[in-house]
Parts: sequence; C-alpha cells; structure tokens
Amino acid sequence: MKFKYCPKCGNELIGKYSWDEGEVPYCPVDDIMYFDTPKPCVVVAVIKDNNILLLKQSYIFKDSKVLVSGYVTNGETVEETVYREVKEETGIMVSNIKYLGSEYLPSKELIMLTFMADYLEGEINKSDEVEWVDWRELKNALCEMKEDEIGKNVVRKVLKKIGYDEEKAYICDNNKK
Repeated sequence: MKFKYCPKCGNELIGKYSWDEGEVPYCPVDDIMYFDTPKPCVVVAVIKDNNILLLKQSYIFKDSKVLVSGYVTNGETVEETVYREVKEETGIMVSNIKYLGSEYLPSKELIMLTFMADYLEGEINKSDEVEWVDWRELKNALCEMKEDEIGKNVVRKVLKKIGYDEEKAYICDNNKK
C-alpha cells in the first residue's frame, strides 16, 4: 500500500528523506513516516504421503489448480494464518509447518509467505470460495498448475525439500530448479 494521505489526520503527505530508504511519505502534523507496506498472505502446500492438496478457484486462475492461500489478518501470526486458511478452505487440519521462503507479486502488492505442511486429520469439506478441492499425486502437480507460477515455485521447493527426484514430476515444467 502506498500512502498518499495521513491515516490519522487525513492531511496530504509530503516527502521526507529517511536515510537509506530515500524519500518517504511523511505527515508533518502527526510527525509520522508511512513506509510502503505490501499485503502479507500465505501460500501452503499441504502434503499427505505422495499427494498434494490442490484447489480450483476460477476467480484466481481460470484454467489452473492452486494451493491453499489467504491473507494474514491483524493479530495473528503467519503460522496461525496457515492453520486457519487450510481449515477454512478445506476443512482439514495440518501439522509440521515449514517455511519455504517468500515471493512478491508486484501487480497486487502482495508479499506471499510460502509454506509446506503435513496433513494431520479431517475430511475434505470445501468452503464456498472453493469450486473444487482434492488430493492429487505430487508428481502431477506442476502439470495441473498451468497458470500459477508462484504455486509452481512452491511445489518445486517442496519437491526439493523432500528429495523427490522422479523425472515425471517435471514433465510439464519449463523452469526445472
């Protein structure tokens, strides 16, 4: 988010030099600098044996499966967001959450914190925001995620992390990593 007006007093912000950050939006009335803030969200690869949980959400990608994802809300940790989003979208519980790194989506100013987690328990019970959800073989995931480049990056990290080197997993991948 790029600030143009002060969220406290409503005055238009001016630029103020802030050392290595350069010029930053500043409110002289409230004496506060407002740094650009990306919206944080999580992306989670849920793993069960040799399967991965994939979803279909056409409002994200028309012809692609995706991983569980969602925005971090105020007052919760990113790990709590992982648990909540997986439960809300799929009805299942996860454990053994591992941070895989971050991705940035400039078009939406999103910082995407990527994770993998193990299936713990529960039956799939999709939410209304999900058209379809089911387990798919991990080796086929990249082929089913045609449009989701960030999701594919997460799957590549998962494959590397678990030492999965079967060539079939990369048959649809132009960016083997």
